Amino acid sequence: MLDTNVVISAFISPGGKPSQIMKMVLERGAELCYNSVILSEYENVMLRPKFSSKINSSSVRRFINLIRSIGISFNPVPGKIKLQDESDRVFYDTARGSGSVLITGNKKHFPKESFIMLPAEFLKWIENNLG
Repeated sequence: MLDTNVVISAFISPGGKPSQIMKMVLERGAELCYNSVILSEYENVMLRPKFSSKINSSSVRRFINLIRSIGISFNPVPGKIKLQDESDRVFYDTARGSGSVLITGNKKHFPKESFIMLPAEFLKWIENNLG
C-alpha cells in the first residue's frame, strides 16, 4: 500500500527509496493494494500543475492502468480511529483491512502501528525478512 507522497517521490526522484519500492511493485516483487478512491487520489495529485515539469500525463495514465492490471483491488470498511488528516483514511483502512504494509513519507499523519513504515524502513524490513 503506497501513500500518494511515496508515488510522487518515485516519479520525481528515480534513484530514491520510493523508486526502489515502485520498481518492486512494477516487477511484481511486491503486490500493491488499491481501490478507485486511491487511484483517483494518485491521478489527481500527480496531474497537479506543480508536478507537470517532472511527471507527464501519459506516464500517469500508464501507471494507473498498470496498477489496475497488476494490483489487488480492495475496498476497506471505514475504521473508527481518528486520524490527523482524514483524507489519509482510505490508505490507512485499506492497509489495515487487507493486512498490507502502508508505506508513507508522513508517519505522523497515522497512528503508531507496526504496519506503517517509511520507505527506508520498508526496504530494511524486506532485506531482513526476505533478503
